Formats: sequence, C-alpha cells, structure tokens
Amino acid sequence: MTQVDLIVLLLAVVVALGVVARWLRLAYPILLVVGGLLLSMQPWAPRYELPPQVVLLVFLPPLLYAAAFNTEWRAFRTQLRAISLLAVGLVAFTTVLVAAACHYLLNFPWPVGLVLGAIVSPPDAVAATAITQRIKVPRIVATILEGESLVNDASALVLYKLAIVAAVSGAVAWWEVGAQFVFVGVGGVAVGLVGAVAVIELHRFLTRRNLADTKITITLTLLTPYFVYLPAEHLHVSGVLAAVAAGLWVGSRCERVFTHEMYAEARAVWEMVEFVLNGLIFILIGFQLPLILEGLSRGGSDIGRLCVAAAAISGVVIAARILWVFPGAYLPRWLDRRVIGRGDPYPPWQNVMVVAWTGMRGVVSLAAAMALARDFPHRNEVLFLTFWVIFATLVGQGLTLPLLIRVLGVDRLADAEEPAEDEQASC
Repeated sequence: MTQVDLIVLLLAVVVALGVVARWLRLAYPILLVVGGLLLSMQPWAPRYELPPQVVLLVFLPPLLYAAAFNTEWRAFRTQLRAISLLAVGLVAFTTVLVAAACHYLLNFPWPVGLVLGAIVSPPDAVAATAITQRIKVPRIVATILEGESLVNDASALVLYKLAIVAAVSGAVAWWEVGAQFVFVGVGGVAVGLVGAVAVIELHRFLTRRNLADTKITITLTLLTPYFVYLPAEHLHVSGVLAAVAAGLWVGSRCERVFTHEMYAEARAVWEMVEFVLNGLIFILIGFQLPLILEGLSRGGSDIGRLCVAAAAISGVVIAARILWVFPGAYLPRWLDRRVIGRGDPYPPWQNVMVVAWTGMRGVVSLAAAMALARDFPHRNEVLFLTFWVIFATLVGQGLTLPLLIRVLGVDRLADAEEPAEDEQASC
C-alpha cells in the first residue's frame, strides 16, 4: 500500500468514524484514537510511523491558529491569570511529579524523567475544543480550558528541550531555564504579532487595489499560520505562541479585514481543513502502538512492569491536575481579598472540578516523544508511557467527562448564565 492509498483509506475511515461519533454523541478525537488502534492491530494493516516534524510543522500551526482565531479575546484577557497558572505553573508541577514517578518506579535518571514529564504535561488544544463544543459548560470554563491549551504547548516544549539538554550533557543551570523561557515566549509572541499586523495590512492592500478574490484571500488565510510559525522556529523562539498570538490578533479584528460573505466562505473551508487534519492526526495516533511495541520487544524491555508504570504515571498526571487546580482557583482570590481588599468571586466548586478533570493529552505529546533521537536513553519506554498517558486521559477522561458534568449539574449552571454582552463581533 502506497502512502497515497493509505491517506485515502484513512480519510474514508475518518468520515465513517466521524458519523459514528455524531451518532453516539462523542467527541470525535476519542473514537478516532480507538479506531486507529483497532485498525492497526489487523494483520493487513500497514505499519506507518508518524514523522514528528510533520505534526509540529504541518498539522500544528493551522490547528493552533484556528483555535486562537475563534477564541474571544476579551474573555481570554479576563482569565489570563487562571490560564497562566495552568499553562505554566501546572505544566512545571506535572513535569516534576512525573519525573519523580519515573525515577522511583523505573529507575530512570532524573533528566530522562523530566523529559517524559514535559512530554505528557500539556493537555491537547484540539481535544479541549472538541469537548467544550460538544458539551455545554459555562463560558468561563470553556475560556480557561481553550486558553490553557493554546499556551501550554509552548511552555512544555521549552521544558522539553531543556530537559533533553540536561539528559545529554548531564546538567543545565536553572537561570538558563528562566532566561530561555522568557526569550522563547516573548520572542514567539512578538513574531506572531508582527506577522499578524503584516497579514492584515496585506489583506487591506489587496482589497484596496481590487487584486484579491475569494480564492486568493482564503489561500492567504491558510498560509498565515505558517507565515508566523516557521520564521519563529527558525529564530529559535516559540512557533506555538507565534501562531496563537497571530490567531488572537487577527480574530479580534476579523470584521475589519473580511466582509461577511468572505468570512462565511473562508470559515467553511477552514472547518473542512480542521476536520481533515484533526481526523488524520488522531487516527494515526492509534497506529503508533504496534511500532512502539516492536521497539520494546527488540530492546528486551519488561512489558509487564511498564504497563504497571504506565497506569501509575497516568494516575500521577490526572492527580497532579486536580491537586493544582483547586488551590489555583481559590488561593489567588483569597490573596486578593487579603492584600487589596477585593477580588473576583469564588467560582463554584463544580466548575473547578470540570477544569480539573479536563486534561486530555494528544498530538503534541506524541510528536515530542517521537522526535527524541534514536539513541536517547530509554526512548522506547518513553514512547510507550506517552502513548498510554494519551490513551488514558483522552479516552478515559473524555468518556467520563459528560457524565461528570451531568452529575455535578454544570450543564444547568451554563443554562442559567446571562447572555454575554461583549461577545466577539462576528464577521
């Protein structure tokens, strides 16, 4: 089977599983991962190793840009503290706890454990969006989850690269970690904003000169995420934050750039592109397990011990989020009242529990694991553990989240909300 045959077959499977997901009222990433795993186990199924650079350079930029474009900027800015605590603080907290679990359960060196921790620490942007669009949750919950998933990939990838340096060289200075984090983050945002302004001006120039039609304009919107992501990566700053910053900037000004008719046509194209990219990437996640198992068998690893460790580390990842989210939701508000005498109202604990349980991992985690060099210490074990953390969180938490929302009555809290007065203007 050629790669073209495989892509066509997988697209057909994506469509079929997408229909089944709608029928079962499930978030489609869950069913696609399970379907890909079941297909990969068939004797006639081809072996296909997902190139990590394809994920990070081809799939990720448009998906992040689209998610940021559709995020309401005012709501994002209002919840910036909560988003930062999750996207930076929780990522670091999870990384350290996972490293400790790897060190004491599997005798991994601390730097290798930190690499795995950085890999599995960020929840997936696509999975979060798919869940919040399918299930009715309060606006503040949706904003926090979507905002976190847009930013946390950048912080996790910075920790990932520094942990690899520590694993290979044996040491890394903490001041270098802080300086690198600031440089990569600020640089990525700057590249994204400069690129977004340039793209908006290009749209306006083409419109004034009557040089653009619908096809040209839509193609330009499809190129925009690559226009900011790739230069950022070449400058060794965060391409993730560049794509997110550009998406937020252009999305908050879309009515100044696109006519209503142009926006409607572009949105239809983008929704199709998102569905195809998401479908392919999630179904290909399931196809990676046989390859991972083959690598473990060649290395003589103890599969039984790794399965126990995978369950334990998945539990650590889930527990770390719960342990972090509740203090993160209430402690800053309490400090505001003690220090400045006022603060935001305390959120209902039910909303906090939903945020704590919505931590599905996905494509970035798998791509980061597969990008490790072939001679990286314990590479096959890291791949195995990463796959099962993705599976446990995406399938386990994704399937139980709707039930949790109904049991806690969070859907009723969403129904009782007042209509938003500051919704982002529609193009």
